[in-house]
Amino acid sequence: MMFDTLQFWLFFAATMLLLATLRQRPAKIALVLLSYVFYGFWDVRFCLLLAGSTAVNYLFGRLIDARDGAARKRMVTYAVVFNLGVLAFFKYFNFFIDSFASVFGVDPAGMALNIILPVGISFFTFEGIAYAVDVYRRQLKAVRDPVDFSLFIAFFPHLVAGPIIRPTDFFPQLAQRPPLTSEDSRWGMREILKGLIKKVAFANYFAPIADAWFSGGQYEGAAVPAWIGVLAFSMQIYFDFSGYTDIARGCARLLGYRFPPNFERPYLSANITDFWRRWHISLSFWLRDYLYISLGGNRVSVPRTYVNLLIVMGLGGLWHGASWNFAIWGLYHGVLLIGHRLWRQAIERSGVARIVDLPVLVPMWVALTFVIVTLGWVPFRAPTLDATALTFAALWTVPDLSFAAMHWGVWLIPLGTLLFCLIDRKRRLQDWLTQRARLPVAVIAAVAALWFLQVFAQIDAQVPFVYFQF
Repeated sequence: MMFDTLQFWLFFAATMLLLATLRQRPAKIALVLLSYVFYGFWDVRFCLLLAGSTAVNYLFGRLIDARDGAARKRMVTYAVVFNLGVLAFFKYFNFFIDSFASVFGVDPAGMALNIILPVGISFFTFEGIAYAVDVYRRQLKAVRDPVDFSLFIAFFPHLVAGPIIRPTDFFPQLAQRPPLTSEDSRWGMREILKGLIKKVAFANYFAPIADAWFSGGQYEGAAVPAWIGVLAFSMQIYFDFSGYTDIARGCARLLGYRFPPNFERPYLSANITDFWRRWHISLSFWLRDYLYISLGGNRVSVPRTYVNLLIVMGLGGLWHGASWNFAIWGLYHGVLLIGHRLWRQAIERSGVARIVDLPVLVPMWVALTFVIVTLGWVPFRAPTLDATALTFAALWTVPDLSFAAMHWGVWLIPLGTLLFCLIDRKRRLQDWLTQRARLPVAVIAAVAALWFLQVFAQIDAQVPFVYFQF
């Protein structure tokens, strides 16, 4: 049941109507049960895994909170090992077997298992780890109510593709369900419509173009140039994932809960460090707070700090999938982050930082950051290391502009969205529609968005959300 299907919106409408008739605690119980119904649409067996993970993490939270000293540290270690063990078995077991077989030259057929990857497992196991560590650090008391804890893990808007919700952000919202205000309704509908436009009009347009290049096929009878295929995937993954996040945040707001932002226009970043403050923010901050800081962060020597960055980004890459391509993508960004630190130190020592940071040069730095990020998507998307190498080799050829001339959406959508971001640079138009616009104006804006969807949506494409596979 995906966000861009009629089935989901009928489910969501029924959920809203049901919760409107219930008091606070029955509403939370119903929301947990409905979240399991939502999850069960992929595979009912996944619900057993979700329930088991929830029960064990709930128990670990109580055990950690009840202990001090070495016993407390031992319990949080067990909790982290449990969550990583579940993730490793379902997501990485066959990957490890294949890698072992490749190194030692043995046949992996007898050792591999027919394991189905549960949807969203990377997200709910990371939330379990965050909860255990927060309780261990005494940033949060262990949750006593199993219904509250179950809702934290299973809440369906973020269950299968995030954002990764922090326990300290979510649990305070369970104390009392606020009434649905006009601003909440407008904000939620705005985010949902914005997310649907990103997904079904933009991401689904770019998806078959990217697929044509990376699968060696054609798009509408024409060969796709390498640079178009790479650019198409760069656009697809942004519009797809940020669109999912917008819909998830909008749905949560209509149900009475608030999710933090997960994307802040990352392709307008002027450097790679800023990019990672804007892209998949919930994962970036999770890796910083629960892995990078645990490794010593910036408190250790400079060489060790750089090693920490490589470890964190390499593991962050592998979090996305059981493939060395993902590890290479993560390490690539680790090297970029180290390079940016060295660059900043060099220009500040030389006294030219003020020149480098001149506002007139910002567009150049934004363009450069976009290019290096887009090149990084090649190993992320390519099915094999060989395909990655072939794509990079093809990028050196003279670009064929005829494809872009024939398929104007390839360049018009990025330029159009860039123009919109420049016009509404501080989101004043969006905030005005939510907070101050008269109701007829807000309705007209919603009708215009629905008309846009009707005209430009790629409904027949049926492209799954990219991050559902992670």
